[in-house]
Amino acid sequence: MKQRQGFLKPFGNDLKNHAGPFAVTSLMVGSVVLTMAPEGNFEIKGNTTGLNGTAVDIAAMNEYRVLVSNTVTVLMGILLLIMGILQIGFLVRYLSDPLVGGFTTAAAFHIAISQVKLVLSVPTKNYNGVLSLIYTIIDIFRNIGKTNIADLIAGLLTIIIVMSVKEVNDRFKHKIPVPIPIELFVTIVASGISYAVDLETKYHASIVKDIPTGFLPPRPPDVSMFADVIGSSFSTAVVGYAVAVSVAKVYSIKHNYQIDGNQELVAFGVSNIFGGAFSGFFGCTTLSRTAVQESTGGQTQIAGFISASIIFLVIVALGNLLEPLQKSVLAAIVIANLKGMFMQVLDVPRLWRQNKTDSIIWVVTCAASIILGLDLGLLAGLVFELATVVIRTQFPTCAALGNVPGTDIYKNIKDYKNIEELSGIKIFRCNAPIYFANMDFFKDRLKAIVGFDAVRVFRKRNKALKMIQKLIKKGKLRSTKNGVLTDLGVDNKAFESDPEQDPEEAEDVDVPTKEVEIQVDWNSDLPVKVIVPKVTIHSLIIDFGAVSFLDVVSVKGLKLIVKEFMRIDVNVYIAGYDDEIIQKMEACGFFDDTVKKDILFLTIHDAVLFIRMKALYGNVEDPIFEKISQISFPESDELEDHEGAIYKLAS
Repeated sequence: MKQRQGFLKPFGNDLKNHAGPFAVTSLMVGSVVLTMAPEGNFEIKGNTTGLNGTAVDIAAMNEYRVLVSNTVTVLMGILLLIMGILQIGFLVRYLSDPLVGGFTTAAAFHIAISQVKLVLSVPTKNYNGVLSLIYTIIDIFRNIGKTNIADLIAGLLTIIIVMSVKEVNDRFKHKIPVPIPIELFVTIVASGISYAVDLETKYHASIVKDIPTGFLPPRPPDVSMFADVIGSSFSTAVVGYAVAVSVAKVYSIKHNYQIDGNQELVAFGVSNIFGGAFSGFFGCTTLSRTAVQESTGGQTQIAGFISASIIFLVIVALGNLLEPLQKSVLAAIVIANLKGMFMQVLDVPRLWRQNKTDSIIWVVTCAASIILGLDLGLLAGLVFELATVVIRTQFPTCAALGNVPGTDIYKNIKDYKNIEELSGIKIFRCNAPIYFANMDFFKDRLKAIVGFDAVRVFRKRNKALKMIQKLIKKGKLRSTKNGVLTDLGVDNKAFESDPEQDPEEAEDVDVPTKEVEIQVDWNSDLPVKVIVPKVTIHSLIIDFGAVSFLDVVSVKGLKLIVKEFMRIDVNVYIAGYDDEIIQKMEACGFFDDTVKKDILFLTIHDAVLFIRMKALYGNVEDPIFEKISQISFPESDELEDHEGAIYKLAS
């Protein structure tokens, strides 16, 4: 079976990624191939050479499996190209640095385990999916007694030599004009030693063996298979793209350059369509070869062109020279170059100190990718990352603000010592968008910060007023325009009385009297047994400086909140808003005859100055007083509640 690696990557803008087969995507493609072309489909009946009385047509099986692989590769290229044309590359933005770090570290772990079995030269099964890495490790330890000593020694020596020279290159990079290409030297020397000593024959070492030369002619894919393999092809293509972008982001941060997700999609799509037509295998970013290229000083696409040229020469003419090379040497080179990826583990303590949520995203993504496989692990990490965003917006930080003395700056009163809250004014800030998921939390935090529930206050006041009405009707209380008197003629301390007003003037209940107003001090003791929550503020300012958007549910909820506070004579103002927020509020019917636009202010300080000016010129009524108007009607008893805090008692 002859199948070539698709190594071309046109149009790509990533300077560091090396394109080619990736271990995990190769396993995923292999799983599809085994499903579509199982060995049982190629049994030759009647042949008793096999244990079950059948033999397998190896040539036909390999030929068909190559066709399946080519078809899957072309289909994945088409899917990637379509996604690039549709500009779906924006999905890269959802791959945060912690998620990418955990994902690439897990990918490096997958690669390392797949190479360890080659270093030990122990037989293992090919697993794919959930717990595949765990099963592979179990197989390695189960067959550890079959380790080939020659391969193990060659692999360990290669790791030591490569890592040592890498360290020299790194320490003396300012003095060495060109990094020492130790991988090339090790490959040449190891091939020569293996050929000279004949390690395969004498020590049963596992070598590369046959390397086919030349290119196969182009062949079209089997379009009839598309319907059967499109699901697996799509998931494999997404994983390959995620690996490519993740590795690209790691090196783009390290070397300070930008990547374009859409351009990467088009590049991988075109290269896989072209490669699949020539019996090429699905190619994406190879983590191991990318690490080798970066560590050897490859900085531009010229490095990729040189690598492709060397591969071309090997395929055409030089392949037989590498046939005696031990597989353990190649595996050891890969493992040695994964050091940089494994060093990302050191980012976890730093992330924990900076942002615990980001560190948890890193750990969850890495653990999920190791246990569930890279495809499901990436999905799990992405879902967890988005869940943390939702949770952080659903339960945002809310705070009461105070003024920095002598300035127009307002800060969280819990964060600063010299911050003072303004008398009678409460300033509330929500550091998140307000939408349906966090509206209830917003209300709860607002109640906690202002110190009372506006709805409960309103109900308690109504209950107290009804009880006062009953006492007046029974004659236990007598009302005047300035207060309520008990039947003993003693002034109730909860009300203000007029010293010039004779309490007896209003005793005649048979004669209708004109409307009189009684001022109730809701923060004093009442003549009824009703506990009315104290309201010590007259103004509430809601800071919208951190609110980026509203939805219909939140607009309705905010309007209800404003009206609830207005019913108990607490004026509500909105400050620091964005124009788009106001447009959304207007579109959702926030403003009407009751809630007007004059509650809007550009800054918190503007709202504070406005409140103080109104209080200074007497335009603000005392917030802790409620007016009760009494009108006498023969044989009638009625109570009306008015949102403007005017309550009419009829007796």
